[in-house]
Amino acid sequence: MDSFLKKVGEGIQTVSQEVGKHVEQALKPGSDTNPNQQGQNVQDDDAGNNSQTNHRFGSFAPQNSGNAKWYVDGASYFWAVSEALERAQESIMILDWWLSPELYLRRPPSDNERYRLDRMLRDAAERGVKVYVIVYREVQAALTLDSEHTRRALEALNPNIKCFRHPDHLPAGYDLKDNLGRIKSWANIADDVVLYWAHHEKLIIVDNRLVFMGGLDLCFGRWDTSSHPIADVHPGNIRNVVWPGQDYNNARVYDFDAVQKWEDNKLDRTKSSRMGWSDVALSLNGRIVNDLVAHFVDRWNFIFKDKYEKKNPGKYAQLTVPSQASGSHREDYREGHHGEHRGEHRGEHRGEHRHRYENYVDGLTEQFSKGFGGLGDFIPHGHGSGRGDGQQDIRIQLTRSCSEWSSGHKLEKSIQNAYIDAIKNAEHFVYIENQFFITATDPKQHPVKNQIGTAIVERIIRAWQEGQNFKIWVLMPAVPAFAGDLKSEGALGTRAIMEFQYDSISRGKNSIMGKLRQAGVEDPGRYISFYNLRNFDRINTSRTMADTQSRGGVSYEEARREHDEYVGSGGYSDNQGRYGRTDHYDRYQQEAHNVRDTTLDTISSAYMLGGPNVASLPWDGNPEDEIDAYVSELLYIHTKLLIADDRLVICGSANLNDRSQLGSHDSEIAVVIEDPNTVDSRVNGRPYRASRFATSLRRYIFRKHIGLIPDQRWDRPDQNWQPVDASPNKYDWGSREDQLVEDPLSPQFLQFWERTARSNTEIFSRAFHPVPNDRVRTWQDYDQFFSRHFIIPGQKEEDKKKDGQAAKQGSTEYGHIVKEEFPGGVREVKDWLSRIQGTLVNMPLDFLVDVDDIAHGLALNDFTEELYT
Repeated sequence: MDSFLKKVGEGIQTVSQEVGKHVEQALKPGSDTNPNQQGQNVQDDDAGNNSQTNHRFGSFAPQNSGNAKWYVDGASYFWAVSEALERAQESIMILDWWLSPELYLRRPPSDNERYRLDRMLRDAAERGVKVYVIVYREVQAALTLDSEHTRRALEALNPNIKCFRHPDHLPAGYDLKDNLGRIKSWANIADDVVLYWAHHEKLIIVDNRLVFMGGLDLCFGRWDTSSHPIADVHPGNIRNVVWPGQDYNNARVYDFDAVQKWEDNKLDRTKSSRMGWSDVALSLNGRIVNDLVAHFVDRWNFIFKDKYEKKNPGKYAQLTVPSQASGSHREDYREGHHGEHRGEHRGEHRGEHRHRYENYVDGLTEQFSKGFGGLGDFIPHGHGSGRGDGQQDIRIQLTRSCSEWSSGHKLEKSIQNAYIDAIKNAEHFVYIENQFFITATDPKQHPVKNQIGTAIVERIIRAWQEGQNFKIWVLMPAVPAFAGDLKSEGALGTRAIMEFQYDSISRGKNSIMGKLRQAGVEDPGRYISFYNLRNFDRINTSRTMADTQSRGGVSYEEARREHDEYVGSGGYSDNQGRYGRTDHYDRYQQEAHNVRDTTLDTISSAYMLGGPNVASLPWDGNPEDEIDAYVSELLYIHTKLLIADDRLVICGSANLNDRSQLGSHDSEIAVVIEDPNTVDSRVNGRPYRASRFATSLRRYIFRKHIGLIPDQRWDRPDQNWQPVDASPNKYDWGSREDQLVEDPLSPQFLQFWERTARSNTEIFSRAFHPVPNDRVRTWQDYDQFFSRHFIIPGQKEEDKKKDGQAAKQGSTEYGHIVKEEFPGGVREVKDWLSRIQGTLVNMPLDFLVDVDDIAHGLALNDFTEELYT
């Protein structure tokens, strides 16, 4: 979605201000020039509720029940999806923003050819399973998703597979720049054209009984482990490649391109890292599935009537809601405010933990701090087992963002309502992890409209006034879109989003920090803090590669490309009857078996629990080559998650911005989960009954970010890689690491968390000079800190001359070590990097803070501003 924002924005900004005024007027609700408006820019009402329902949050669906299982990152999630697809018997329904038929659900691909997505769907269809797919139809001039390739590739597999693309945007062949005059008529064809809103939902339903949903599309770039290796060079055995072809992606260097040619990749993985992908998803079963089936069928039938009934008569048909999937129309077992389940659960208190909690956690913070001290041997007794007495169905409610254009229904923004309600009623803390953070703190604020920021400000002010120990954590990407050089003209759209985000967080009187200070809160950071994620790795360009290349007379990259083409075609002939050449691959592999290979292909385990010390890792080759092999990149947060008080979870596809939250823009789904099964816990130093689902998810995520979970291998599935109907989540309740994160408001934990973020930030800043960075307050600082060191990623020669970068840029590959920082050579580099723990870093809130307009040059008006918010 981020590249969509950037590229469409760069096209739209060329439209003249005069034309923009006409469009703004045409798209205003109630305008005489817009008699046929069908929700493309529906006016937001104050309540934001569907007038057809009295359900909580204004959702079309009531509170329901079922079982839920969480997945942190793509490896476990996609494995679970593969298990469900493999045993599907009746139907498979898929909603996706982007779907890559060539995606491997299990890794490495060389050992899992049958688990490529298109092959799994083909095999299911051949068993008689009906497969229904809805994908977002992209703006072709702006995005490289190629949904037409998705449709053609899937429907060619078997007649049982049907694929819809929606919405239609500009007419085929329409040139935005050459046909400015026609822009005035867009509003008059709103029934047929949606300019730039997207279907952003991610949903899989198998046999009307099992659901997968959350932030992960079935597409390239999303599969990742919780260790997030960003190097994928295997000179000793190319068959160990984990990310074939374009699935190995770093869009900050090169965006996806011509994705129907899945094996083609401009990125040289011997020089450039991939970009890690952090995400959260769910699987669900039980009665809640009924609401999701009803939602999918409703969407399918709306698109059928809106487009395919006339366009392809007889090819497609409407669907009917199975009798058991009418849950959204049944009376809820109990409607009520979720606050009824907050605070101490009546009759559920099991007594205080029988261990010296504070002293023990003090010891843990020392034990897990790299280079900071001792090992504690004290193991507490009597800690909760992690399972409450008796098991009850989890309370789950489906919410969504939709309107006339996306669903044929009146405006619904129940996701935003659920977020606001969760924040307002939180008693102790809120954890937010999201791809974007754009929100308003005042109903009259322009142009941002969603009021999540208002709820945050009001809740913090109440905590300050009442002397409460209350905390909000927000994790988001350092860069919201994929520009490598933030100073380039091509990054205008990215900088516009960043400016809206900084304005939401800390800059100006309407920012969250500004509002809090105006109310008298002298230290807003006590109540709300912002963080990013970043990691590092080492590309295995050791002597093994050089020796094998010399012996075989073929380069590693040539051989690897042939391997990727082979596995990219699933190891079988594609529609053009090609298998691809493997001469170079065969020759390389033959020689690789005769060459010593003692260097690790990835060292991502080094910053995880129990991982090796970087300083002691062997390297077979020149020390200078080892320095050049270290790489770092932001760890891209794509999650859409809120956890309140370890009792309530909101998870789905919705970002924290207007596009996702208003209902009239992008279509989204999310579920609100409240698990009545509780565990003994602590909050703010006191005994507490926490929801088992919410607290296990929150604890695992916290531990992952600060490096307190073990390295996760891509080929070692466990219980957490299975669907919810096969097994529940497994969590190590009472472990040393668990107890460190058990009470998120304890001084010991807060100090450990903040110290880890601060230390990691300092280490990455010196070693790799990443931007954004707090040392960069002006564009002059940017040139000094970043531009003069690096070869600018993905920049064309003509663009370098235009931007004046040719003389400024340095000789270091983007994302690599800045050698001048380490006069002691590779030993100093390794000692420095060995201090990194996890991936947590502070968000640089002072980046370009002294620049008045960081998106200077981008023409915004009421029409185009909505694109970026």
